[in-house]
Amino acid sequence: MTDPNRPLYEVKAGLFKGLAHPLRIRILEVLSAAPEASVSEILAVTDLEASHLSQHLAVLRRNRLVLSERRGSLVYYRLAYPQVADLLRVARALLGEILQTTQQQLVERDGLPRIPDVVA
Repeated sequence: MTDPNRPLYEVKAGLFKGLAHPLRIRILEVLSAAPEASVSEILAVTDLEASHLSQHLAVLRRNRLVLSERRGSLVYYRLAYPQVADLLRVARALLGEILQTTQQQLVERDGLPRIPDVVA
């Protein structure tokens, strides 16, 4: 991920590829809501099988988005950088804007009534 000869756009693409799964986004959202979470806490919130969670956490670790720490028999995860939470917030805001624009275009095109805003 950090080959100094790779163009920045390729490095960015690798980062987004690491983010490109709904369950990994969900895991990052869980970790954004608390300073850290154990694997069992993440399992309880995401309702994933342990093996699937392990695979997704491995991808997030390889992409340096999360850090892990073993304490006794438990492993805790946290975001590696606060900017990861910022990125999730920006994505949510962008998606909200896209949805509003799309709704407005549909209203203008078809003369349909506007769909009420949904708070996520």
